[in-house]
Amino acid sequence: MISSTKFSEWSRFKKIAAACAAFLSLIFLLLIFFPWDWLRGPINRYVSNELGRRFEITQRLEVDLGFTTTVRANGIEIANPQWAEKPNLLSAKAAEFDLRLWPLLSRKVELPRITLVEPVIHLQAEPDGRKTWNLSRDTADNQSAPVIGDLIIDQGSIRYLEKGVKTDITVDVSMQKPNLPEAPASPDSAQAAANLPLQYKALGSWKNVPFSANGRTGGILQFAKDAAAPFPIEVTAKAGATQLKAQGVVTNLSLLSGIDANFDLQGKTLDELYPLLGVALPTTPAYRLRGKLQRQGEIWSVSQLQGVLGNSDIAGDMRFDPSTKVPFLTGKLQSKVLDFKDLAPVIGVKTAKNIPAVASAKSSEASNLSGAKKSAVSKSTIQQASNAQGRVLPNTPIDVSKLQAMNADVIYTALDVRHIESLPIDKASAHIKLNQGVLQLNPLSLGVAGGTVAGVLRIDSNAKKAAFATKLDVSGLKLSKILPTVESSKSSLGTISGDIDLQGTGNSVAQMLGSATGNMAVLTGKGEISNILLEFLGLDGGEIIKFFLQGDKNVPLRCGAIAFDVKQGLMTSRVLVLDTSDTVINGQGKISLADETLDLVFKPAPKDKSILSLKSPLIIAGTFAEPQAGPDKTALAGRVGLALVLGAINPLLALAATIETGPGKDIDCKAALQQGRSSKANPSNPTRTDASVAKKQSNASVERP
Repeated sequence: MISSTKFSEWSRFKKIAAACAAFLSLIFLLLIFFPWDWLRGPINRYVSNELGRRFEITQRLEVDLGFTTTVRANGIEIANPQWAEKPNLLSAKAAEFDLRLWPLLSRKVELPRITLVEPVIHLQAEPDGRKTWNLSRDTADNQSAPVIGDLIIDQGSIRYLEKGVKTDITVDVSMQKPNLPEAPASPDSAQAAANLPLQYKALGSWKNVPFSANGRTGGILQFAKDAAAPFPIEVTAKAGATQLKAQGVVTNLSLLSGIDANFDLQGKTLDELYPLLGVALPTTPAYRLRGKLQRQGEIWSVSQLQGVLGNSDIAGDMRFDPSTKVPFLTGKLQSKVLDFKDLAPVIGVKTAKNIPAVASAKSSEASNLSGAKKSAVSKSTIQQASNAQGRVLPNTPIDVSKLQAMNADVIYTALDVRHIESLPIDKASAHIKLNQGVLQLNPLSLGVAGGTVAGVLRIDSNAKKAAFATKLDVSGLKLSKILPTVESSKSSLGTISGDIDLQGTGNSVAQMLGSATGNMAVLTGKGEISNILLEFLGLDGGEIIKFFLQGDKNVPLRCGAIAFDVKQGLMTSRVLVLDTSDTVINGQGKISLADETLDLVFKPAPKDKSILSLKSPLIIAGTFAEPQAGPDKTALAGRVGLALVLGAINPLLALAATIETGPGKDIDCKAALQQGRSSKANPSNPTRTDASVAKKQSNASVERP
């Protein structure tokens, strides 16, 4: 049985509990029905004082309290810092946002959801790190930026200004309204409107380049790191001459991470992507590329890449990591067909587009022509304009400073190389390595004239004038393919080998070769060569007459060697010799890569007797742009004069002056080839093949030429 004392205590407890419940109920009802708008003024003053800038709810304020409190404001303004260009960071007709209360204790603002009606937002960033959206007195404190989850904007505009990188873009957004019943939309457009209801248009400049964009996105902009679903987006953008179309999803919109999109990119040259993206790509002709773009964390990757650059195709995969101290590009690319003309901008070769206006003066002459005639005139005009400059070697400066903008490790292969007039390259491959401003093509391999040219090319951009070095091995080139335009060489069967070892400095191909030092050698062993080619060089009238009567015949080629010592762009012959079964041609001279001039003399010595021969040294002079070849006029005049004197006595005696008794003898091919290989050989006597040299090499096998 309960005592009266205990009963009394229990009754008192129930009364206290009932009073507390009633009090809490009263507080709860008070909070629910509390006229929060009465506190609008104090709240405005308190928040303004905390932020160090004006904060104002201009009209009505409503609050739904909870651990995550919902705030509704009719009219809201947040001022920008005084240093900003525009007065307000945000002004909106209405705003509704969820606010988490616990993070406020540590002075962090977390807004899981924001809805803005007709907002005008001005975002500005400065080079010193200050940002208008950092909501504290220290606008360089990135920790004070609010954490935003979902953002919904209905009819508004956002401007982003960053003067340090010359970027100023304004984006207008609008929520697509459902179609009225009397104007039903197609199923496809209706579904697109449902999935991507937010339309946007952007206009301004991005990194000092005119910029515009438009597209559609999901209705809720998801900035939370743990977004419930990927955010869909479509974009069509243009920056300068660069155009982009992309469609895909973004997992983390705030960091632009988790991107998975298909893209179509086109422009005038890949070089224009450097100021936009910071990726140092070469100068190219007009391009169009498509593929799959992804970003995970800081890593950007492009897969299934396909497209064209000029007349060349390109395919492969690329990966770009901008998070390292120096951005790093890796990949593997391949071209089924590489048009060599598309490489002209890369190596500084002038094309029809950048030839001076000297060509335009004559272009009108061809305007009324058509077909092959017009094409021929056009090519002639371009050639004349190029020759007017007096230079053949590419002298357009190459911007080697970009080699320091990133590191790279890319493998490139071209299965078929076309449109090379000077050298029959049919395929190419290179492992491109770029590290701290040093570019290496190692290994570099070119398929040339049925053989290969392989080795290493290195360019160091860390000096005011870039330093280059190349070491190439030439192997198995076919003479018939090296001179395809010379009809009489098509039956030539010799193969050519050699090596190139050069170093120099400069910021263009012409400067690099004009300062080059090292050596070059080209060698050929046994084979066959056209007889008429040799006889034309020797001005042997008898053999030329036999050619027209009997046709051309090949003669055995014993060997040939062409080697130069190179110093400061001046090539001095070490050995110039071609030995066949009926003719020995010895030569000597110089070639200036700096001045692009030729000064070579070739002396043919037939091994057989021939009539109607006016053999004299063959001189090659002039410039690379306008080479001149012909016989030594002094020596030729001597023979012609003798023929005239004898002809005055007896016409038959005139033939005596043209009879060649054949003093030429076989040279020591082993010694000649060795002399061509050795860069330490004495260049003062380029055709020296004395017995002492032959004896030293008699037991050594001749390497494959």
